[in-house]
Amino acid sequence: MASVEIRDVRKSYGALQVVHGVSAQIADGEFVALVGPSGCGKSTLLRMIAGLEPISGGGIRIGEREVNQLPPKDRDVAMVFQSYALYPHKTVAENMGFALKIQKVSKPEIQERVRRAAEILDLTEYLDRYPRALSGGQRQRVAMGRAIVRSPAVFLFDEPLSNLDAKLRVQMRGEIKELHQKLRTTTVYVTHDQVEAMTMADRIVVMRDGRIEQIGSPLELYDRPANMFVAGFIGSPSMNFLRGRVEEGPRPQFHSNSGAVLPLGRVPRSAIGREVVYGIRPEHLHLADDCVPAEVLVVEPTGAETDVVVRLGDDKVMAVFRDRFSAMASSTIHIAPNLDEIHLFDATTQERLV
Repeated sequence: MASVEIRDVRKSYGALQVVHGVSAQIADGEFVALVGPSGCGKSTLLRMIAGLEPISGGGIRIGEREVNQLPPKDRDVAMVFQSYALYPHKTVAENMGFALKIQKVSKPEIQERVRRAAEILDLTEYLDRYPRALSGGQRQRVAMGRAIVRSPAVFLFDEPLSNLDAKLRVQMRGEIKELHQKLRTTTVYVTHDQVEAMTMADRIVVMRDGRIEQIGSPLELYDRPANMFVAGFIGSPSMNFLRGRVEEGPRPQFHSNSGAVLPLGRVPRSAIGREVVYGIRPEHLHLADDCVPAEVLVVEPTGAETDVVVRLGDDKVMAVFRDRFSAMASSTIHIAPNLDEIHLFDATTQERLV
């Protein structure tokens, strides 16, 4: 195992710069997820750690070694790709042990490493099967086993669950997290799915346009997002945003540009009279008599929860109610925000105020 240090790393393709001076420290044994929308540079950064892409500037250290000039085979990393990339003419055992065979590892040692990895991944009974006889989740576990047998210092995952159906993704999330808890190998995991990152990672690196927006634990990013981008990206359904002003009174209130008036908790004096963006997560809105009137637009029961789209002034807002709820479209309900869970952002810079 080893730590990973990413120091002012940049990547350019000719005149086009796609990664702009990224820096991050990944501790030994830590599980870190790189998240962000398509094109943000997360997979490019992962490939630079692996040595599959040369860096244009900065430095990368794995453990005590600077690896900028080292080829991938000498970096002591193992990568699991989005596609399983299994050899169809080789058995599970042969697929898992192939990299060791290329390295001239002895046959008994290969068999022992494959056996141990198969036990960890619950693949023992499939070692003699060919990939065509496996399900998608089993193939992904074989790809993970191929990485495990190498006993690398760092695991690199590049959106490994993207090709699986929703139910299998949930199952595999748990299996990868359990695997990390068993092995405690430093892991860097790229995904566009923030739910994967929230449920699996020790820390999350949120990227946009080749830059890091915020680094923190899942709940740090959820509770105190640094800006509107992080606030909208982390959490599902995403945070509601309304533009308007904070008005002073016996108690400060938020007046949206579309005519809605919402209560506030404590706000800094600097926010009074200022153009701001009011952020509230759907799960932090609840039903309350004689509070903010809202017109019901859509009701979506999901079983344990009910998603409700309402209109506040001219803004559409999503609310999530934990209890069973039914209402007709165009009817009026009254909702209230949890005052301790309100976020205010600067309307110009989009940085967090409170």
